[in-house]
Amino acid sequence: MLSTTEIESFRTQLEERKAQIVKNLNGTSLEMNGMRNLELKDEGDHASVSARTAVDSAIMEQQRKELAEIDLALDKIAQEIYGICEMCEEPIGIARLTVKPYARFCITCREITEKEHN
Repeated sequence: MLSTTEIESFRTQLEERKAQIVKNLNGTSLEMNGMRNLELKDEGDHASVSARTAVDSAIMEQQRKELAEIDLALDKIAQEIYGICEMCEEPIGIARLTVKPYARFCITCREITEKEHN
């Protein structure tokens, strides 16, 4: 089981990452709105803006997913079930949580879920 100090450290990391993602999403949304209002002179401009908008949209979608995972992890901290695998209910290793603080599965169960989704 994780110590109170470790859990607080992960909470701080999660909250800092959440703040960064919210800032990124807000900035990207404003930027994309600004791009919609540009006066584009030719097809090359349209293609460039279109490609950039597609990339920005993909990044925003990935960050929204990460934000949802972070919110779930913060909720688990509040419920005092943080660091427990959702599948086998065993503790998730601290090394895994250090790399991915919003991990929902231990390494073994993550490999099982990835195989099921491929």
